[in-house]
Amino acid sequence: MADDIDIQQHIKGLIDEEHSLRGKLGAGEISVEEENQRLQTIEVELDQCWDLLRQRRAKREFGEDPSAAEVRDARIVENYRG
Repeated sequence: MADDIDIQQHIKGLIDEEHSLRGKLGAGEISVEEENQRLQTIEVELDQCWDLLRQRRAKREFGEDPSAAEVRDARIVENYRG
């Protein structure tokens, strides 16, 4: 992901996909299991994106290169206790 705008657009796309999945479930196009499986993946990816944005902003705030921020492993992001 190149910059903050790209990350934000990716977040928007994931949120749109969440809404689409809920609609598909309501219309009977997918099963509850399919929805839940994909929603879990989306939630983790969203958490990773938000974490990456926070890293980039922190680096920028402290005069560091925001492009040095990296997507952290899902286990790290999901188990963060800040």
